[in-house]
Amino acid sequence: MTSVLLIAERDVLGEISQSTLQLISAANELDDPQLTVAIAGSAPESATSLAIGKLVTLPAISDDEVGIYDQITADVAALVTSTNPDIVILSKSDFGTVVGSRVAFRLDLALASDCIAISNSGGMVNVTRPVYGGSALAEFEFASSPAVVTLRPGAYEPNVDAGSPSIEAFESVVAVNKAASVTGTVAQASEGVRLEDASFVISGGRGLGGAEPFSVLADLANALGGAVGASRAACDAGWIDHSHQVGLTGKSVSPDVYMAVGISGASQHMAGCSSSRVIVAINKDGDSNIFKEARFGVVGDWEKVLPSFLATVRELRA
Repeated sequence: MTSVLLIAERDVLGEISQSTLQLISAANELDDPQLTVAIAGSAPESATSLAIGKLVTLPAISDDEVGIYDQITADVAALVTSTNPDIVILSKSDFGTVVGSRVAFRLDLALASDCIAISNSGGMVNVTRPVYGGSALAEFEFASSPAVVTLRPGAYEPNVDAGSPSIEAFESVVAVNKAASVTGTVAQASEGVRLEDASFVISGGRGLGGAEPFSVLADLANALGGAVGASRAACDAGWIDHSHQVGLTGKSVSPDVYMAVGISGASQHMAGCSSSRVIVAINKDGDSNIFKEARFGVVGDWEKVLPSFLATVRELRA
């Protein structure tokens, strides 16, 4: 039996996120898994119908905690100490990255972040994660437990099974002396699929030459039900917000199709998209590194290639 504690996240509507459903799929591939999902705040219906053994509710995350996560870190650490699972799994999101690493440090546990696969045999937990900017995959084995793992969104398909887990509340007695608090937030309006959840991502880089071409990328993303990403160079130039950045210092994505337009394919960028199932490159420089990473490539000017491609997509979907 493998005792697994999953730390759930919510989407913008307050329901269980797609990345959490992917964690359940990953956990189900372990040896005889016994799944417990912990969620902050009252459990929505999408949580109470999960195909798991137990659902644990933690105190809600207050507005002045978002991004800092002092209290939820203490609560998760207390839950891990109380239940002593074999594996603790979080999504490699802003939340999971902060909470997972802090819980591991607080409890002196081993941590593997940004993994794309997890397994266990003979009582040992094994993970696979990209290294060297995504140019290679490395396998690691945990020598102790509990093991803390963050999984890259998109690495597994979401679990769609339904169930009726037992539900219990966990009231942590840990009081946190907050060193910092959030005094205000600025909400950015967004439409469509979240970048981390999209099955199709089209990203633009320095080769686009400005902000206006990103509207063409958005048209194609909308036509295919996908999302728009960008390289760090495009974000630093102010052509698109940094929330769209894909790469080592941005977001990690694992879509079915990742289309890179005007992106050279530097290792820092590829670190965020190397686990995509298919990479398509459009670049007028045939010597760009991106063509070494792509399964399909077009050497040409994006201004001539993309409009034709978009027209064909619309025609096929009409």
